[in-house]
Amino acid sequence: MSPAPGPAEFTETMARFATGVTVVTVRDGRDDIGSTISAFTSVSAEPPLVMVGVAKESYLCEVIDSQGRFAVNVLGEGQRAVAGRFAAEGRPSARLLLEGEAHRRGEHTGALVLETAIAALECSVEQRVAAGDHVVFIAAVETLPAVRPQRPDEVRPLIRYGGRYRASG
Repeated sequence: MSPAPGPAEFTETMARFATGVTVVTVRDGRDDIGSTISAFTSVSAEPPLVMVGVAKESYLCEVIDSQGRFAVNVLGEGQRAVAGRFAAEGRPSARLLLEGEAHRRGEHTGALVLETAIAALECSVEQRVAAGDHVVFIAAVETLPAVRPQRPDEVRPLIRYGGRYRASG
């Protein structure tokens, strides 16, 4: 029997699985928080539920825990820079990261919704599951804010594969 894989080997293996790229945003009492997240998927259509995995020790996790709701912005190919800004260490407020990008507050969550995302969802946490170094939030989809990608390359999804952002086509 083979030994269990170490963190580096596991991460390298999982990098071979293509995933979509999202920016998850939360409004707390003081500021707007956001982070690039690729651990996002649909769980159920009836009722509409999604799952998002967030690093357990992150400030984003702390704020989702306290607020109980968030927005998910599904990024298109033309939004690599947005994904990079929200993935950077020591990043400033989400409002500053979206400066120059069309955005608004979601009606249900108050979280920032990127107008040029290829899709957006506003969600309320239904369940929190501790999972190793992450927390999995299972959330009810409350609304699907209307968004309008402005360029043809923003309509196709941005994906993460091999540790890099890539075009889906």
